[in-house]
Amino acid sequence: MRLAIALTEGFADWECALLMATARAELGVELLVASPGGTVVTSMGGLHITPHLPAKTLAPAEFDGLVLCGGNIWETAAAPDLSHTIRAFHTADRVVAAICGATRALAASGVLDRIDHTGNSAESLAAVPGYHGQSHYRYQPQAVRSGRLVTAAGTAPVSFAAEIFRALGLGSEALDAYLGTYAKEHRLR
Repeated sequence: MRLAIALTEGFADWECALLMATARAELGVELLVASPGGTVVTSMGGLHITPHLPAKTLAPAEFDGLVLCGGNIWETAAAPDLSHTIRAFHTADRVVAAICGATRALAASGVLDRIDHTGNSAESLAAVPGYHGQSHYRYQPQAVRSGRLVTAAGTAPVSFAAEIFRALGLGSEALDAYLGTYAKEHRLR
């Protein structure tokens, strides 16, 4: 199984870290990192990542899913336009997932217009030109999975990882228990 992770300049380190570590170390999923232009990107925390390939070369036939990591760039004019790639993966029935500000890229591509989804806020997505999915926005702290499409607020990296694994057919009671250990601190006392 192969998963493409798209990172941008200033990506939010924590949002895909658990997903990537669990996929690679626990589940044996091959991960390839892509960035706009295939250039080195630096995270919010200062990690320098050298991608395997440019985001524009991602092909659904070569991957089981595409994950877009969040970060501040998605709310700026510097946000990459990955609409063609997103639609290609979605049309090919591959898993497509975005967290935090990266949900804006899904909104811009049109894939959120007719399915349940979430993100950082309904207002953030409503500001995206061409977005028509307001009636399908779900106000909830956990990730939302609609078939093979997964969305999450930046505060939900554990449920984001869990729903991606379920969408890929990798869910299990053991995996739920493993991921549950990372969510314990969020339970009410």
